[in-house]
Amino acid sequence: MSISLYFHIPFCRHRCAYCDFNTYAGQEASLSAYVQALRSEIQAAAGEASLSVGTIFFGGGTPSLLNPSQFSEIFQTLRACFEIEPQAEISLEANPGTLTRPALQSLRETGFNRISLGVQSANPRELRLLERIHDFPEVIRAFTWARQAGFENINLDLMYGLPEQTLPDWQRTLNLTAALQPEHFSAYALTLEHGTPFGRWANQGLLPIPDPDLAADMAEWAAEFFAGRGYEQYEISNWARPGRECRHNLQYWRNLPYLGLGAGAHGFAGGLRYSNVLRIKTYIDRLAAGGSRRWPLTPAAVNALTIDRDTEMDETMLTGLRLVREGVSDEQFFVRFGARLEDVYGREIDDLLRLGLLEWAGTSLRLTKRGWLLGNQVFARFLRETPPTDGVKLSGRG
Repeated sequence: MSISLYFHIPFCRHRCAYCDFNTYAGQEASLSAYVQALRSEIQAAAGEASLSVGTIFFGGGTPSLLNPSQFSEIFQTLRACFEIEPQAEISLEANPGTLTRPALQSLRETGFNRISLGVQSANPRELRLLERIHDFPEVIRAFTWARQAGFENINLDLMYGLPEQTLPDWQRTLNLTAALQPEHFSAYALTLEHGTPFGRWANQGLLPIPDPDLAADMAEWAAEFFAGRGYEQYEISNWARPGRECRHNLQYWRNLPYLGLGAGAHGFAGGLRYSNVLRIKTYIDRLAAGGSRRWPLTPAAVNALTIDRDTEMDETMLTGLRLVREGVSDEQFFVRFGARLEDVYGREIDDLLRLGLLEWAGTSLRLTKRGWLLGNQVFARFLRETPPTDGVKLSGRG
């Protein structure tokens, strides 16, 4: 089985008011040192065995702020430490306002074969509300340049359920972005996260709270819209042309191992779920200091939790049921855990079947269309209240 690699690049030109990711604006002066720290962490994460890598994903933040030579340095170290499969999916998240034609050409030559553009909206008012640094004409330019550079696998990220957004607003964004004919769409409802400016403004009555019923209508309309244009909904919030599903994210949704590298990155491998230190400077300092730990942990790791069999089964249900076509295979579950779905979750499955939220598709259990909109209620039924085992707080600050 191949492993996946996730790289977190926490640098942004501007931190958007809705964002709760581990990102920082105004710290570009640390980019060079951060890249060197990443290279050190790659060496630490490789371990002693030669690991085969099937997918690589650079997320953030704004990974496209790295220059071509910095990406080349990272990939030089990657190829020296890991066996990257010939058909590996190598993805980059990018803000359309940070891309140039030469940079995209260089990225393609470095090895990237999939790019995800953070479009969010085609509506100028909504882009201003979200504090995005691009406009829709820049999206069109970036998309065109990516095609010219040889990218044949492009995703567009969209958001709906925005304050004061109407259904016609959302429909216009979908029509304009679909005209570009990307291979993949991701569409997520806005969440007003605690601790973000959006969250505070909403609590103070300064920002209209999005209408959840209208957001549900938008989700249903998007599903019908994409289906009518040849995109298959393979996950609650993701649509792809046949064969263009995001293989990296499928690794997460199937609850398979991946290594997280970079400040604030999370990983799951070797029976451990872990997270790295948050702050950029602390991350750089810890990698410079070095040291050794049990694989897959590196000097950047600050938290680690041993995942027991019951927890791994629960997590497999939570992530696998997001795959609306594939669901959770009873046969694969048995091969992995030595138990049948109904042996472990018989009561929960019976209740959810009766409520019309789950269905059997052959030997796989999956959400019904009604269950797509009530996914969180379904997932909660598969969380057993068992205490975590061997939780470890490693030295260092976040």
